[in-house]
Amino acid sequence: MIKVDVQQIKQRFGIIGNNPALNRAIDVALQVAPTDLSVLITGESGVGKETFPQIIHQNSPRKHAQYIAVNCGAIPEGTIDSELFGHEKGSFTGALSERKGYFEVADGGTIFLDEVGELPTPTQARLLRVLETGEFIRVGSSKVLKTNVRIVAATNVNLVQAVGQGKFREDLFYRLSTVPIQIPPLRDRGEDIFLLFRKFAGDCAEKYRMPSIRLDEEARQLLLSYRWPGNVRELKNITERISVIEENRDITADVLRVYLPDLNMEKYPVLVKQDAEQKIFNSEREILYQVLFDMKKDVNELKKLVHDIMGGKMPMAVADETSYSHSIHTPHPVHPVPSIQEAEAVEEEETLSLEEVEKEMIRKALEKHNGRRKNAAADLKISERTLYRKIKEYNLE
Repeated sequence: MIKVDVQQIKQRFGIIGNNPALNRAIDVALQVAPTDLSVLITGESGVGKETFPQIIHQNSPRKHAQYIAVNCGAIPEGTIDSELFGHEKGSFTGALSERKGYFEVADGGTIFLDEVGELPTPTQARLLRVLETGEFIRVGSSKVLKTNVRIVAATNVNLVQAVGQGKFREDLFYRLSTVPIQIPPLRDRGEDIFLLFRKFAGDCAEKYRMPSIRLDEEARQLLLSYRWPGNVRELKNITERISVIEENRDITADVLRVYLPDLNMEKYPVLVKQDAEQKIFNSEREILYQVLFDMKKDVNELKKLVHDIMGGKMPMAVADETSYSHSIHTPHPVHPVPSIQEAEAVEEEETLSLEEVEKEMIRKALEKHNGRRKNAAADLKISERTLYRKIKEYNLE
C-alpha cells in the first residue's frame, strides 16, 4: 500500500500550516483511514475539525460510498432519532410516510457526527447499539435493521468531564474514542497564524479585486500574542473584515487592535461584585495595586496607633482595655479598588517605584529566557499579550 504524504493531503484539502501537532493529527488520520475503527476528533470550536472526517473517508475503502455529515447540535431533540435511524409512517404527528435515516442511507459509507456531545441520552443508547452490533430500529417500528457504517465523531466539549457529570455515557465515550485525534488551537500553532492570515487576505483581495492587506512588525507580534478564542474561523473573519473596511493596505498594531474583541473589552473594565467584599480584577497590575494600597492603609493606621500611645494620649500601661481593644479590632471600612493614578501616588517617598520593580522583573525574565516571550510570560505568570504590552510600555524591545 502506497503511503499518502501529509503534504499532499494539505494541498488536496486546503490545510495551511506546518505545526508539528497539526501534522501529527493528519498522519494519524491517514493511518486509521484504511480501518473501520471509530475515530473521535477533539478540539476547540473553529479549529477545522470538519476536514478530518473527509480525509479519513477519502483515504478509506469506503471512499466511493456515501459520506454524510450530521450536526447533532442543530437537530431538535424530538426529531434526532428520526433523522439518524428513520421512522415508520404514522409513528408520530407529521410522519406521513416512512423515511430512511442517515444510518440506513449511508450503509457501506461513513457518517460524521459533529458536536456528538450534544446528543440526548436516549439517542446515545441507540448509537451505542449501532457501534456494538451494527443494528438499529426505526422510530415506530419493531423490526431490527442492519447497517455497515464507519462512524467518525467530533466535539469541542470535554467528554471526560461530561461523563463525570452524567451527561454522556461512559461506554459510548470509549466506543467512539477508539482512535482519538486532537486538533491544536490556533494560538499554539505559532507561525501558522501568519500563513493563514496571508492566505485569507489574498483570497479576499482576489475575490473583491483589491490589493491585499499587509501587517507591519508590531501588528505581526500582536497577531501572534492574541489568544484566538474562535481559532481559524475567527482569524478568517477578522482578516476579511479588515480587508473590506480599511482603506490603507498597510495594517498597524493600532488598527489591528480595534478588530480584536477581547482587547477592546480592556477599554471598559468592569468589576463584578460577588459578595460584599469580593471582587473580580481585570489585570495582574490591578491586583498588585490593591494589595499595596491595603498594606499602606494598615501601616498608616498602625503608625497612628503607636503615635497616640507614645504621645501620652493613650499610655500603654494604663490604656483603657475597652478602647484599646476597640481600636485594634474595629473592622476596616471597605474601600473601592484604587485607580492606577491613586495607587501610584501612595508612596512618593519610596526609592523604587512599582513601575521600576515591574520593569526589572520583566527585563530579568526576558534575559533568563533569551528573549523568548512565551517562556518569559509563563515564568511571570501573565499572558503573552500582557507581556507584549508591558514590553512596549517600558521600552524593553
